[in-house]
Amino acid sequence: MGDEKPQSLFAKVKSMIETDKNVRLVAGDPTLSAELLLLFRMILADGTVREVEIDMLKRICAEEFDVTPSALDAIYKYLADMAYETSATQSAEMFKELSLERRQKLLDHMIAIAEADGELVASEVKLIERTATLLGFDLKSHGPIAD
Repeated sequence: MGDEKPQSLFAKVKSMIETDKNVRLVAGDPTLSAELLLLFRMILADGTVREVEIDMLKRICAEEFDVTPSALDAIYKYLADMAYETSATQSAEMFKELSLERRQKLLDHMIAIAEADGELVASEVKLIERTATLLGFDLKSHGPIAD
């Protein structure tokens, strides 16, 4: 029993450090912040937050951005507090500077989140279509819009 308390204390400290590191990572990268905001908005697009959508976001964050899933609550709080500072126009400009591959991955991540619950509703499709255009993709031709 005596060994459990130091381990749990260590685990709590480790989690706090990882969370702080992840929040600093997001705070220091406005483009990543904009991407994560968009992915959070994708979860909210159908009006219902489902656990499978959150799980998909956690997986994406861990695999693509090296963000610890346990830090998502703190990152969400940071983004919610700071989101007013980034306008849609500013986000659009940041997204234009992304490589074609990263823009494609962002769109793929949005689609994965939208499809995670097995339902694709009109509001999700609309957000995906608007974002695809913003990212320079024509969904009807299944590719980038020629410059």
